[in-house]
Amino acid sequence: MSEIKVVLLDGSEIKLKKGATLHDAAAKISKKLGKEAIAGIVNGVEKDLNYILEDNNRVEIITFASPEGREIYHHSSSHIMAQAVKELFPQAKLAIGPAIKDGFYYDFDLDCSFTPEDIVLIEKKMKEIVGRNFPLKRIEVSKKEADELFKKQKEDYKIELLKDIEDDMVTLYQQGDFIDLCRGPHISSTGKLTAFKLLSVAGAYWRGNEKNKMLQRIYGTSFDKKSELDNYLKLIEEAKKRDHRKLGKDLDLFSFHDEGVGFPFFHPKGMVLRNILEDYWKEEHYKSSYTEVKTPIILNKSLWVKSGHWDHYKENMYFTKIDEEDYA
Repeated sequence: MSEIKVVLLDGSEIKLKKGATLHDAAAKISKKLGKEAIAGIVNGVEKDLNYILEDNNRVEIITFASPEGREIYHHSSSHIMAQAVKELFPQAKLAIGPAIKDGFYYDFDLDCSFTPEDIVLIEKKMKEIVGRNFPLKRIEVSKKEADELFKKQKEDYKIELLKDIEDDMVTLYQQGDFIDLCRGPHISSTGKLTAFKLLSVAGAYWRGNEKNKMLQRIYGTSFDKKSELDNYLKLIEEAKKRDHRKLGKDLDLFSFHDEGVGFPFFHPKGMVLRNILEDYWKEEHYKSSYTEVKTPIILNKSLWVKSGHWDHYKENMYFTKIDEEDYA
């Protein structure tokens, strides 16, 4: 058979040469879609654009316009950032780097702290990597081979992640000399990353557990058009102007102090505003026939055991003793 037939999302069919890829299918549908395609869905499973199609496959092309496309694009961006960090800081150990809403992050274990100057250098290095246009290659290896590779690279966190994988085979993605443990899919090459910006650095415990080591998390965002990135950055700046911490200080409404981190100290102007809001809240509830009650702030342990809080949220609760009994 020299040709294959694939079924598109709308039920229509197209014919392709045997050995054709998802990208070939996108380009066959339209020249524009061929350029905008990021990945695809074959028989309900997300695949890279170089995935070779078979006869009667059901195919959907993914672009940045879809949630799936943005997630893949952001995830690939995190890999490119990780490669940049490893080239600048070879001693850095890689943890995880997922896509998140509106962007991505990657966690690194590094003895020194990332500075604003470092972030500028990382962005510059990312642009170099984009310019090199490395293909992102999917590699299937045995779990044992992956373990040996990451032990050689001294990537302790990847070794730990491998232990959680039950399958005998795992997938890696390679771009240039950089290799990461990942299911994919990804954009076809680093050159497809059009516009990006690194936004901030924060601390994050490995696996979200405060008993583990604190890592450094670099946040970023990326778009397939520079104009969209510029618009997003403008929105962030506008949001900063409306940040309650900034407004509270600028308008002399409240302040924060080391003696009560996270707890606002309301100033006279702030109390006026707070009382107005509380009065409005009460008035609207009374109009709707609600009545008001007030319960104690601290209650006996027995209630929290009944409610399930004691078993599930105990480590996030505050405790005291009254007459030798536990209260929370």
